[in-house]
Amino acid sequence: MAAIEIEKLKKYYGKSHGVEDITLQVEDGEVFGFIGPNGAGKTTTIRVLLNLIYPTSGQARVLGLDAVAESRKIRAEVGYLPAEVGYYDDMRVRQLLEYSAGFYGMEPAETRRRISELAGAFELDVSRRTQDLSTGNRRKVGVVLAMLHRPKLLILDEPTGGLDPLMQARLFEVLGEENARGTTVFFSSHVLSEVQRFCNRVAIIKEGRIIKTEEVSALRAAQFQKVRITYASGGEGPLSLPGILHQESSGQRWDLIYNGDVNALVRALGERKLQSLALEEPTLEEIFLHYYETGREPA
Repeated sequence: MAAIEIEKLKKYYGKSHGVEDITLQVEDGEVFGFIGPNGAGKTTTIRVLLNLIYPTSGQARVLGLDAVAESRKIRAEVGYLPAEVGYYDDMRVRQLLEYSAGFYGMEPAETRRRISELAGAFELDVSRRTQDLSTGNRRKVGVVLAMLHRPKLLILDEPTGGLDPLMQARLFEVLGEENARGTTVFFSSHVLSEVQRFCNRVAIIKEGRIIKTEEVSALRAAQFQKVRITYASGGEGPLSLPGILHQESSGQRWDLIYNGDVNALVRALGERKLQSLALEEPTLEEIFLHYYETGREPA
């Protein structure tokens, strides 16, 4: 059974299109990245999955259940971290967590154990009032709330916002532990380096449409090269060569993302006077820059 199934999903806000004809499947036990720039349609898709908004057309199923007709059953099995969270400011963190655990029928002893486990992992002081928490600590509370009841599926919308680098690393560590226990993770982000380090597969969304779904390992294994050319003198123009996805210049230096024949590149450069030439593996972010700019796959 797939953890998430979306078929021909559309959501319009009047004449504006939130998402357009999305079809997507996330397998049980996956760590799946859902990436795109802000405003691409990531949050709209998530809200449809959780029945927080109704689709204009199309279907969505979560854990084998219809997202509209069986949304109450879905929410009992899903942990959700929204991009922006709000709390009862007069509550202390422990009170808020215990209150939330009650919605899932958790026993008091299990609630105490789970709060202690997660609060310790994220260095969260549960005795403080939520209104006194920093942005980062409020984010930690949201992460703990999402994981508290050991859900079958975690849906995280920009989960690292407000967390310092050390706590971001701890978050990925804990998510890895939850995934090892069988939890599916659906991870929405616009930070591509996060997806590169954490996810198995990824879907790229742009302007409400999925433009690419691929395994992260396959994208990294493709013959992409980051090429840095420094010419002996200025005035050299761009290269015109099949396989060049992106190129930009700064003085005598040109930087390229290239997935063509390296021999063809060397032959083309043989006609020019070089000071230096360097080839290395590009980051996933640099590869995806092409998709964001063009919305199409390389030739």
